[in-house]
Amino acid sequence: MRFRPEQHLSRQSDIRTTREQGRRIEGRAFTVWWKSRAPARAPDHLVAPVPPPASTPAHHRPRVCVIASTAAVGHAVLRNTAKRRLREIFRRHQQLLPADTDLLLIARSGAVSWPMPELEKKFAEACRLIAPSGFVTGEK
Repeated sequence: MRFRPEQHLSRQSDIRTTREQGRRIEGRAFTVWWKSRAPARAPDHLVAPVPPPASTPAHHRPRVCVIASTAAVGHAVLRNTAKRRLREIFRRHQQLLPADTDLLLIARSGAVSWPMPELEKKFAEACRLIAPSGFVTGEK
């Protein structure tokens, strides 16, 4: 599954809201802050009935912001490697998350040194804590 530009959590207000109002899952290689966002709805009297789209619209996909600080990860090459690895894990496993979820993935030093399969396993465990029991999207 692609990691689309509209899935980048980039507005400072959205990042701040996720951090201040969201919930945290600690890991040794990364920390996940997450928050469900309420879908924006117009009043019922203004909305004409529309058939559901064939694919999930952009505003109904999980969004992510990956953060790697010098203090936690190290110099620029290590920070970029950590962010690249965490973005790739999100891309591969985003179907495990509810559609209207905002994530902050905060890299730690383990995001660079841990093997990818172990990072993926830890991310999948975090997704299970975020998603309701038995949740699986139909997207591939």
